[in-house]
Amino acid sequence: MAVVESVLARVPEPLRSVLVKHRELVKFVVVGSTTFVVDNGIWYLLKLTILNTKPTTAKAIAILIATIVSYVLNREWSFRTRGGRERAHEATLFFLVSGVAVAINLVPLYMSRYVLNLEVPHVSLFVQEIADFASGSVIGMLLAMAFRFWGFRRWVFPDELGRKRRETTTDDAPTTVPRH
Repeated sequence: MAVVESVLARVPEPLRSVLVKHRELVKFVVVGSTTFVVDNGIWYLLKLTILNTKPTTAKAIAILIATIVSYVLNREWSFRTRGGRERAHEATLFFLVSGVAVAINLVPLYMSRYVLNLEVPHVSLFVQEIADFASGSVIGMLLAMAFRFWGFRRWVFPDELGRKRRETTTDDAPTTVPRH
């Protein structure tokens, strides 16, 4: 039994039915949570050290690294039953959608810092850091995540290309999980 199925087996009904029905979204959120940690870890490492005067640049670098991690995890896990394009074409589409998402992710941080002036010396360092986190890692990330999920399903890993793949794959998860 795969990890996902063993976790689902412990979840009570009716939540289990919802999770099984939206399995792809749940996997996408798990990948997103993982890349959220990667993104913020790298962002704060850069922002608090070598790029302390360039938080937007530090965030862009962190997002790019997290996007590479995201591609691998989404390709091999979240959307593994979709797609079917040539790998280079699929990767190009993935990074184009992700590039737009990077811009979407950076807009709230840019607005916070440079339009609302939520930066030192206009506010305290504490307020600046809270504003950076809220705008760059919460608002921006949620907007970008919604766009990515839609874009990945629509263009990068379209279901119609995955039908043949699912028909030939024998290790797909069952639609229901047995109770224990």
